[in-house]
Amino acid sequence: MYARDFALIATPIGMVRVSGSDTSVDSISIEAGTLDPIAGKALAVIAAANQLSDWFSGRLTRFTLPLTPAATLRGNALRHAIVEIPFGDTMSYGGLSRSIGSSARAIGQACARNPFPIVVPCHRVLNVDGGLGAYSAGDGPGTKQWLLDHERRYAGKTLL
Repeated sequence: MYARDFALIATPIGMVRVSGSDTSVDSISIEAGTLDPIAGKALAVIAAANQLSDWFSGRLTRFTLPLTPAATLRGNALRHAIVEIPFGDTMSYGGLSRSIGSSARAIGQACARNPFPIVVPCHRVLNVDGGLGAYSAGDGPGTKQWLLDHERRYAGKTLL
């Protein structure tokens, strides 16, 4: 039986909502406003909350969570390519698309529709000139910049 659960985690970029069940995480969102933290009860939700807390504290650089698969094989391939960008690094939409034989537009759409911000790190995908580009989670580009600075700090790289 599928029982949907959620947790709300207080983070430096706002409340992060993790939704899912015992077997998978269905979505992650960055919420506006002041909400009280809520501990989840489902196993995958608890694991996600713990790993996100570790990521924000700099103790985790790669997530190992059971995510609900994308609707298509191509969507899963695009998601996998984004996940493979190393912690603290970035790639351009075009560079990532060329590395997997896709298009920059497909990468951009995958990022815009990403149901797992932070965990599927679309914040690591930049414009060809190194500019931030868009970001569909939290406060947009400001959140994207914070996430990149956070990773660079813990990876020992220069902040932008």
